[in-house]
Amino acid sequence: MRRLRPLLLLPLLALLPGCEAVVLSPAGDIAAQQRDLLVMSVVLMLIIVVPVMAMIVFFAWKYRESNKKARYEPDWDHSTHLELVIWAAPLLIIICLGAITWSGTHLLDPYRPLDRIHADKGLAAEVQPLQVNVVAMDWKWLFIYPEYGVATVNELAAPVDRPIRFHITSTGVMNSFYIPALAGQIYAMPGMETKLHAVINRPGEYVGFSANYSGDGFSNMRFAFHGLDQAGFDQWVAGVRAAGQGLDRETYLELEKPSEKVPVIHYASVDAGLFDAVLNMCVEPGKMCMGEMMAIDKKGGLGLTAVHATWPLVYDKYARRGDAVFGSGESYVMAVCTPLEAEKAAVDAARRRQELAVQLERSAPVARVTGAGLARPGQPMELAQERVPAAPSAVSAFAAASQS
Repeated sequence: MRRLRPLLLLPLLALLPGCEAVVLSPAGDIAAQQRDLLVMSVVLMLIIVVPVMAMIVFFAWKYRESNKKARYEPDWDHSTHLELVIWAAPLLIIICLGAITWSGTHLLDPYRPLDRIHADKGLAAEVQPLQVNVVAMDWKWLFIYPEYGVATVNELAAPVDRPIRFHITSTGVMNSFYIPALAGQIYAMPGMETKLHAVINRPGEYVGFSANYSGDGFSNMRFAFHGLDQAGFDQWVAGVRAAGQGLDRETYLELEKPSEKVPVIHYASVDAGLFDAVLNMCVEPGKMCMGEMMAIDKKGGLGLTAVHATWPLVYDKYARRGDAVFGSGESYVMAVCTPLEAEKAAVDAARRRQELAVQLERSAPVARVTGAGLARPGQPMELAQERVPAAPSAVSAFAAASQS
């Protein structure tokens, strides 16, 4: 009777169809292709696994002790046919797995723009993808729609059959952006940008979450993803715009502080340069952006100017390290100049080069002095001016201005 007790659990199997196997039944073309890749890999491996498991049972039954008819061959040690099957079958399967993995790695690259909506519909050339900037916070998700000038917290929406291009970053801790119905997961890292291209093919409400542990509020770091028709998406955007509040840098700095179980928040407007500032870790006023810092370092650094323009670099937001050295106050690398000042410096540097060229043209010719903006002996001054370098970019304007 005890042996029959496990059979009493069989009726519970009827409840399994109520479980939503979203990974095996996705609503997005990219997730569907990833599902197919997974299924093909499993089927290929089962070609080996199933016969092996069957032969284990068969051999155990055939060569049991009570079977006196089984042939006893203690000196058997080789079979060419058996060796051929043992080695050839796995080799062919490995070749097949390698081929579909190689093609899938390139075709399903998250950075690769989409070339189709689904298996039966290509992507028209005039269709522009919907850009969504994603910021993983502690412990919530911020979604910015540059095309519409709105933003949301813990709520995402997209039109059906329109490509989506995600630009993803994080504020402090590495997270993983994952909507199983849409596409595979991809990491969100501070100071870095990852991309994901995807499309939703069926209307519905789906779940997204962080698939990488990131601290106390990780379990509640979930959001709703709405797949809507175009009319429904336009209505959703209008509802977000009706929120009334805007997302500027000051509001963002408050939002960035760690919080758990954050409800859905709508922002009717967004600071145009907010996402770039988050990515470059310079939302705070007066803080040097990573792009500016790297551009200066590329040109050899600031030299002695850094002694006066740089504070201790500590990117901890809410806890200090090295208090014994730098003290407990806020510290960071200060921006050398604002974007407007950098642009003005670039214009001034170009103007000074032009004035220098005019002065050299009007002055007495110097026979043996050559260089940028100066004529070679016997060469007209106009050809020399054509070789004058173009004005530097706004990022490197400080170096140009200091050299002038």
